[in-house]
Amino acid sequence: MVLGKFLPPHAGHLHLIEFARARCERLLVLACSLKSEPIAGQVRAAWLREILGADDGIEVIHVTDENPQYPHEHPDFWAIWRTTVERACPRYPQVIFTSEDYGEPFARVLGMEHVACDIGRERFPVSGSAIRRRPLAHWRFLPKPVRAWFARRVVITGPESTGKSTLAETLARRLDTVWVPEFARGYLDELNARRQAPHFVQYEDIEPIARGQVASEDALARDCNGLLICDTDLHVTSVYSHFYFRRCPPWVDEEAKRRPYARHLFCEIDTPWVADAQRD
Repeated sequence: MVLGKFLPPHAGHLHLIEFARARCERLLVLACSLKSEPIAGQVRAAWLREILGADDGIEVIHVTDENPQYPHEHPDFWAIWRTTVERACPRYPQVIFTSEDYGEPFARVLGMEHVACDIGRERFPVSGSAIRRRPLAHWRFLPKPVRAWFARRVVITGPESTGKSTLAETLARRLDTVWVPEFARGYLDELNARRQAPHFVQYEDIEPIARGQVASEDALARDCNGLLICDTDLHVTSVYSHFYFRRCPPWVDEEAKRRPYARHLFCEIDTPWVADAQRD
């Protein structure tokens, strides 16, 4: 068994899990969370399942017990945690693998053998708290799903033909990162090619365009260097939909407000207009 908060999962955690997996037939990974923590427990458990999903010998179990985190917080600290482990594990483990000083006393309470791995964090000098404080400084230790969460997203917005795409591509190249093109353009180009006739945006196109933009952004966030340049966002999709159709799918408006961006760059109308079939 491996137990932790995984707040967030990082290379040190994965090293511990790989170390444990090489020494057992079946491994239980208990991802423990509290409601008050900055990243929801179900998100962290989902990350672990994605990262470890190729190995059928590993089972990730999300534990939601609101347990004390340190022995001084409750006189029955160790007994509480033993009850949690007994309840969470479908089959009681024989061995616990840790990279923490608490591993030995915890193993005694649980009645398990303890196997330590890189207690001094010499191979992966990183911690979850250090990542939360300065994620970009520890970027190399983050798995791709976690990178998407911590990426600082910069969105470029403004009217048509103001150089947004050119600026996004140029910034990404100079900052040695990736950028997210406007999904609508590729979507409409594909429809035009398929129908061999001009296709102008209809209300029914708003939802697939919005979902495509979100999916592209979240996928490319995994490959960025900590900074992701976005050519447009859902606010633009929402404004377009409300302006032309006097309505917008509610989830688009909600998602536009929810998505986090570190900076918004607004392009002025100070460049020559370049006409094409998709511009009005």
